[in-house]
Order: sequence, then structure tokens, then C-alpha cells
Amino acid sequence: MKVLLYFENEKLIRKSGIGRALEHQKKALELNGIEWTTNKKDTYDIAHVNTYYKKSRRLVKKCKKLGIPVIVHGHSTKEDFANSFAFWKLIKPFIYSSIEKCYSLPDKIITPTPYSKRLIEAYPFVTCPVTNISNGVDINKYSNVSVSKEEELELRHQFGIKDNQKIVMGIGWMFERKGFHDYIEIAKLFPDVAFIWFGSKNKLMNTRKINKAISNKTDNVILPGYKPQETIIKMLHIADCFLFPSYEETEGIVLLEAMACKCPVIIRDIGAFDYLTDSVDCLKATENEGFKTQILKCLDKKPEEMVEKAFTLVKERDLSCVGAKLKKEYETLLESKKDLK
Repeated sequence: MKVLLYFENEKLIRKSGIGRALEHQKKALELNGIEWTTNKKDTYDIAHVNTYYKKSRRLVKKCKKLGIPVIVHGHSTKEDFANSFAFWKLIKPFIYSSIEKCYSLPDKIITPTPYSKRLIEAYPFVTCPVTNISNGVDINKYSNVSVSKEEELELRHQFGIKDNQKIVMGIGWMFERKGFHDYIEIAKLFPDVAFIWFGSKNKLMNTRKINKAISNKTDNVILPGYKPQETIIKMLHIADCFLFPSYEETEGIVLLEAMACKCPVIIRDIGAFDYLTDSVDCLKATENEGFKTQILKCLDKKPEEMVEKAFTLVKERDLSCVGAKLKKEYETLLESKKDLK
């Protein structure tokens, strides 16, 4: 069995969660002995399409004509497109139309969480089966990391963080949807704590609200931009907590990565995170005062039992497990196609 992993405009999305999902899919399949290609001109038995634009739809239609089974990955929903970058409302009709056209075509849709599965199943244009499989995380890559005291001090000095200063970390695009503006406001409640958010800077993409928040941020907010994954991993190991106040997600790979690093996670109480339980494997809040309360718990003392339970939970989403589930879906789909012949 050989699988085509297709991502349209791969270079443009490599810094996004979808770009990370491509690397995860490659490794997940390798761990389960499945041959893959990213070359659509290659030969393959099944197409796993991860984007929904024009070239992606053209490929799906071509595969259907040739009798090649097609899975479309539901990384995106109508709900998680809203309140992202500037001018999103102007291109909303195009994006929504693209989602409708692509999600109406495949033999199956795979999406990361039960929440995104419910959303996609409710779309009237979706007629194929929908199943949820996590995008996963490379547990060993994130957990088997040791940061020496010297390395920690070097990282702190690199980002202008005092030697004994507490650290609240965030990762992602600086979108309203990600709650980035709330992150900046929450930081004002902790003037002696370093709030460091890793994510690409693009003033033109930011909404007016985000640019205003950045211009009014306090000195304890550090915005170093996009940094290598190795740096992010080490920072997750020395941070006191990971704050992710996102309003809408299909999964949030960075959350899984923080859990794999055994960094306490503080999240907004939203549908995508229903599989997590407040005060058991995470801390949840719905507004800034609530986030303040939850942060104080982590700054006072690391919640060791909570992070261990989160780690146990995220191990179920290791790439080896994800690959096994994908393999089963591929085999089932191939068998169903054979039965129809």
C-alpha cells in the first residue's frame, strides 16, 4: 500500500499547524510500515488530501475518475476560519465555498477531534463518513529533553528573561481567534512575570485589534517571532505554564506538544478541548480573571499530578498510535472499494 500525502502550497503553510501535520503524517506512516509519497505524479493506492483549494479539488476529482480512494483531512472548519487575520471577512465566501466543494467530494473525511467531527458532520454538503484521529505528537522528541542550568540561563538571557523570573508561554499565530489579545491583557495582571509568545510576526496580516494590543503591550510581554522547534521545546521545559486562550480550534497541535513536555497547560473551555478535564489534566477558564486564577496556581507550585495525567493522556496520541489508526482507515477504505468492483 502506497499513500499520497498531498498538501497544496506546502511552502506557504509549513509554519502553520497544517504544515506540522504533514511532518506528523509522514512519520506516523513510517512507524507503521506504510510507504508514502508527496508527488502527485507518482503511483499510489490511496490519496490523503490535506488542503481544500483548487489544485486539491482537481486532484480529488482526478482520483475519483481513476477509481483511487480519497480521504480529505478536515484540518479546517468554517468556525475556525473566523476572527483570524485581517480582511478575513472579505475572503470568507471564497474559503467557505472551497470547504464546501472539497468536503463534498471524498470517500471519507478524517478530522482531529470529536468536536471537529461533529461540526463537519453537521455540514449539509458532507455525505461521506467522518472519523476523528488526532494529528498526534512525537512523544520522544518532546519528552526526552534535558535542559541544563547553563542552557536555561542562556535561553533566559537570549530572550531578556531574568534568571529567576517566572515564565508563562504561548505559541501560535497572533490571531484574535487564538486569544492573543487576551494573552497581552492577562500579562498586565502579572508585571513581574515574563509572558513570551512564539509565533510569526506579520503586521499586515494582523487585525486592527491585534496591532493595537501589541502597541499597548507591557514590557513583560516578549514577542521573539518564529523560532526553531528545538528552542520551543526547551522553552516549554523551563516555562512555569503554557497559556493557550484560543477561542476556536480543531485540535491545537501546540497544546499536545506542551503536554508532552510536561508543561502545565491552561486553556479556554471550548469544544475542541472537551477531552481534557479541568483540574485533572489541565486548567480551564472562560475569561481573563479566570485565567489569572489558574496561572497563580501554576506559579505557586508546579501541579505535578496534573501534568503526569496530561502526559498519560497525550501518549495515546503518539505518532505510532496515530499511524496505526490511519493504516486501519486506509485498509478499510481500500477493501470497501474492492468490494464495489
